[in-house]
Amino acid sequence: MSVSSRQPVIEVTDLDKNVASPDGELVILHDINLTILSAEAVAIIGASGSGKSTLLGLMAGLDVPTSGSVMIQGRDLFALNEDGRAEVRRNMIGFVFQSFQLLPNLTALENVMLPVELSGQQHRARDTAREFLDRVGLASRLQHHPRQLSGGEQQRVAIARAFAAQPALLFADEPTGNLDQRTGDRIIDLLFDINHERATTLVLVTHDEALSARCNRSLHLDAGRLLKE
Repeated sequence: MSVSSRQPVIEVTDLDKNVASPDGELVILHDINLTILSAEAVAIIGASGSGKSTLLGLMAGLDVPTSGSVMIQGRDLFALNEDGRAEVRRNMIGFVFQSFQLLPNLTALENVMLPVELSGQQHRARDTAREFLDRVGLASRLQHHPRQLSGGEQQRVAIARAFAAQPALLFADEPTGNLDQRTGDRIIDLLFDINHERATTLVLVTHDEALSARCNRSLHLDAGRLLKE
């Protein structure tokens, strides 16, 4: 797909996020404007505290801005109520968080099956979950619960879960941060295989130079402001 034929998936306009603090209002993000096209892979980079994860959460509709808008495929997220935003996330978006957010009472297989089932594709949930757990190197851990897995293994389950529903848009917050070099390299390859195979749009918060270098472009945040490219 040529760049000229790609359509905007995310359009962020005049986005601000402020929070109250004992010393007054704290500016987390200020005047963020950006567009991300379909099938792009975009890295968001910056120092700790620069607002990267906050921006990711706002683009996913997990948080509400002080002002500004986020459009996902032409839908204004903050013109929707929470149920409406949840529907957009369920139908379009996959997530990989630094905290794995696995359900402790479900096995690895069941955790990965869940978003596929919630998307109305129960008939393929088990086979798809097995496929993606195999692709992240966990074919032998299908029946293990999160407490029986290492931190790196839990991260790989979370990544398989994000991929399994085959979202149009995948947000990842430090997806290789809890992984050893070899496994991290495998996950990077998988991220970009999915990007190419399914034209999934990737938006990645990362400190991993190898990961950001493979993206189409990087967005630099500095103290809540987006630096010009």
